[in-house]
Amino acid sequence: MVMVFYGRKGKSDPVSMENRVDHQTKNQITYDIHLPSDLGMLYKVRLGLQSLETSISQLSLHHFKIQNTSTLDTFSLTLNKTLPLSLNGDKWIEFPIQWPLKEALSVVTYHLTVFSRNILSERNLLHMTACIYGTHGDTGDRSLLQPLQNVQHGEENESFLVIVDAVELGELDKIVLLISSKTDCKLNIKKLHVKEAAKKHPIYVFEMNGEFSVDANKPEIQRDIPRSFVIRGDEEKNDLDNNLNKDESQARNVTEYTIKVYTGDKRGAGTDANVHIILFGNEDKSEVFQLSHSLEHQNPFERGKVDTFKMKTKNLGSLYSIEIGHDGKGFASGWFLEKVEITDASRNSVYCFYCNRSVDQSIITLYTQFSF
Repeated sequence: MVMVFYGRKGKSDPVSMENRVDHQTKNQITYDIHLPSDLGMLYKVRLGLQSLETSISQLSLHHFKIQNTSTLDTFSLTLNKTLPLSLNGDKWIEFPIQWPLKEALSVVTYHLTVFSRNILSERNLLHMTACIYGTHGDTGDRSLLQPLQNVQHGEENESFLVIVDAVELGELDKIVLLISSKTDCKLNIKKLHVKEAAKKHPIYVFEMNGEFSVDANKPEIQRDIPRSFVIRGDEEKNDLDNNLNKDESQARNVTEYTIKVYTGDKRGAGTDANVHIILFGNEDKSEVFQLSHSLEHQNPFERGKVDTFKMKTKNLGSLYSIEIGHDGKGFASGWFLEKVEITDASRNSVYCFYCNRSVDQSIITLYTQFSF
């Protein structure tokens, strides 16, 4: 069993309860836990199972009590829950801590909908988790491939619903995906939607629109997905979940960008790594876009080559900078980037971002030199 404690100034590292039995009576175990003082006042606890690969397949929790040994302030809660919450289901539960004279947050059920092309066909070979971040903390890593609900199949599109119970997160700002596989495969994830189950709005949209490779011989890969936009209540008329490509609220404000990437013509300039880019304009910024399908070459980013990519996203206004980087994967991951040219078809504008240096695994920021 593992606990994570959240305070107003941060959160603790996972605290393992293994071999930490300080006092034990019938059906009751007491632990003495020393938390960093810089957490501030505690406001929630996440409690769960680190692994089910032990002789214990389930854990029944009846009551939780925590006491500050300095102030003697005490919080107690009746749980009456068994982990995992369902067969192969969520291994974590969260609950708020309410101290005397302090207002506590509430527990919220979130609906996370995944829109993709091929996750369902690969699900038995994948391990995939998502951690949702908001102004009130995060959910920790929650399984996306537990028993799914509202599964929909199409010729090229699919979607499925994952239910996550968590202490309310406030305004959502990003999702971190962790993915590993038993075999080599390519995944195409279009976007993620998150909303409270009890409300139709707001809907937080996290766009990916990219294909990326999962290698069975390498550790799990991570993708940070910043929030793309929020759909508020006045856009309720849009049928967001059933029409993946024709969101009426966004169709009027979608722009196609043509991205030309120039790899330097020198020894070792090319890369086999997975390259991604984010566009910044004076009105908004784009989602993370994986530069995986070059219009010219099957293997992009080779020495002295120019690769062209098409990207559709919301209108960003006049572009002023980009963030570009790669994950360092592959035999030859070093990359010498000469420049990036981006054409905005709606404005009939071309923006040029010069680099002329090597790009390592970290992200670099480039600013436009001119547009015409």
